[in-house]
Amino acid sequence: MRKKNFLGRMNEEIPMRKTRFTEAQFMGVLRQMEGVVPAAELCREHGMSSATLYKWRAKYGGMDASLISEMKAMAEENRRLKRMYTDVSMQNDLLKEALGKNETASSATRVGRESGGDGGGQHCAGVPGVRRQ
Repeated sequence: MRKKNFLGRMNEEIPMRKTRFTEAQFMGVLRQMEGVVPAAELCREHGMSSATLYKWRAKYGGMDASLISEMKAMAEENRRLKRMYTDVSMQNDLLKEALGKNETASSATRVGRESGGDGGGQHCAGVPGVRRQ
């Protein structure tokens, strides 16, 4: 999770709180829940809320430990790729701004060259596109 400082700039990565339970513990609790153990008793035994237990069941129900670890690895890679995309798009925007400023300055000279032409003849001083006779 990234936070902005008082200037609106992004600070260093702030690590999120780690869970107290491992994937094996997730699976054990969910298997007990599928059995005959009531949810309230499981929550009391493991020191968690019933909302957490039902959230686990919705998210990890029907998975084994290898699928859970694979899903977490993919989520971490997705976060990393999103961060890379954000950085690249910010660089792209900065480059567009820099090129946009340069194009406006060079477009005035380009218009002068196109209207007057550079092939022969003399130009009036200071007025592009006007030829002396």
